[in-house]
Amino acid sequence: MPPRERRPPAPSPTEVDPLRSLRKGRSDRTRGLARRGVPALLSAATLVIGGMIAASPSSAAPAAPTTHASLTASAARAHVHTHRLCAHPSEPGYMACNAVARTDVKQQLSLRPHAAPSGYGPSDLQSAYNLPQSGGSGQTVAIIDANDDPNAEQDLATYRSQYGLPECTTANGCFQKVDQNGGSNYPAPDSGWAGEISLDVDMVSAACPQCHILLVEANSASMDDLGTAVNRAVAMGAKFVSNSYGGPEDSTDPTSDEQYFNHPGVAITVSSGDSGYGVEYPAASQYVTAVGGTSLRQDSSARGWSETVWGSSAGGEGAGSGCSQYDNKPAWQQDSGCANRTVADVASVADPATGLAVYDTYQASGWNVYGGTSASAPFIAGVYALAGAPAASDTPASYPYTHASALNDVTNGANGSCSPSYLCTAGDGYDGPTGLGTPNGTAAFTK
Repeated sequence: MPPRERRPPAPSPTEVDPLRSLRKGRSDRTRGLARRGVPALLSAATLVIGGMIAASPSSAAPAAPTTHASLTASAARAHVHTHRLCAHPSEPGYMACNAVARTDVKQQLSLRPHAAPSGYGPSDLQSAYNLPQSGGSGQTVAIIDANDDPNAEQDLATYRSQYGLPECTTANGCFQKVDQNGGSNYPAPDSGWAGEISLDVDMVSAACPQCHILLVEANSASMDDLGTAVNRAVAMGAKFVSNSYGGPEDSTDPTSDEQYFNHPGVAITVSSGDSGYGVEYPAASQYVTAVGGTSLRQDSSARGWSETVWGSSAGGEGAGSGCSQYDNKPAWQQDSGCANRTVADVASVADPATGLAVYDTYQASGWNVYGGTSASAPFIAGVYALAGAPAASDTPASYPYTHASALNDVTNGANGSCSPSYLCTAGDGYDGPTGLGTPNGTAAFTK
């Protein structure tokens, strides 16, 4: 197994959080309480635990968008410091998670009353992508990751309580964690993959608050173990499977396609990578929805938000994209500059400079701001779940190609330098870094 990077220590208390120092708004949770009036606020005040407001998620009103957007946009205009949670693979056949942590934002185990975490929360994302605040009831989204996060369920509970989302626990049947064989013989914990797991379950929660979550933990970061976990999730009934990892392409990828990713009637999402222009596997699989990444900012447009490619023309960081060396082009892809599979298909926010609020306490210090296409893959899996179960014989990766007008076309930005240029540079219609675009409701994710 390749060595994994350990997460850096939390910044010292003297470090300044560039998002929080500007924050004047209240959290999604507090806004929900405000709608219910003074009695609800008084009731909530009795539930202050560890500096955080808690209230019954089942009674929470839908939250309004917060001021996260403008604050995160301000931070995006300045240089931000980040750290990959997992080391790049050091040998063939192994994968790395595609999560990126902000190291210039102070981690906090708990929050002061009425304070909001740094980074975008669920109502921000629902506003940006025109998603319903309800839906997905009865659907299960599976998360595939390597190694164990011992704190996954309790950290998820903190995230969902903060934002007024319904409880999702083992006890109420919403959350389930299994090993790659479907049992409880969990693999060894790992701090990097634990951060990835926290990001994944939080992003599914943000996109589809009523969805059930199945976390399948692979024994290692090998493609064989992760692929076995994918098959386990499908065998357990999941119709939506998120994979936030990748590694270099090799000639065995088409075989892995058939062994692990050819599941008709199941929407399988895969992150496109965090190193800019270039293709990773399994995003290159012809059977999956490859998910790229954007920078997301609030603006004065009719939509209220704008997006550009996450990355720069210099390359080296940003959403992955390009032309696969080994995987065949699926019938629904019609771009002419790549004879094989082109990455990506769709996208959503992934830039850590406009990153997401995530709660993680396994060898971490609570509230963090994360990014990477590890954020966009589970988010898009949640959007698929909102749209409803795919037809049994379909490959849901084809759906956006028949509903491209139901997506937000991203037309600016690049993740490197390439030829033909659309493989790394945004423009009208399809491009590599963002595919056909980002969600505008759920219409593009159903037949």
